[in-house]
Amino acid sequence: MITNQEALFAKTLENLNEKPNEQNMFNTFLKLYPKEWKKLKITFSKFNRSKQFGKTIPLAKPEVALRKEIRIWLTKQNSQ
Repeated sequence: MITNQEALFAKTLENLNEKPNEQNMFNTFLKLYPKEWKKLKITFSKFNRSKQFGKTIPLAKPEVALRKEIRIWLTKQNSQ
């Protein structure tokens, strides 16, 4: 989970040159906030390493998780 993600997504939307969609937002977010992206990936890898062998805990990969959050945020913006 990214802290203050609402504000980061809003700033990402402001920096888009084309129509906002999930792919454009994702790519722009990666360009604008590489530190947040790196933190998300590190958290994911730490969690994966900390699992006990044989036990599975479903956790979406960072790319999937971020895309889902962007999709939800865009849906909220379009419904307002």
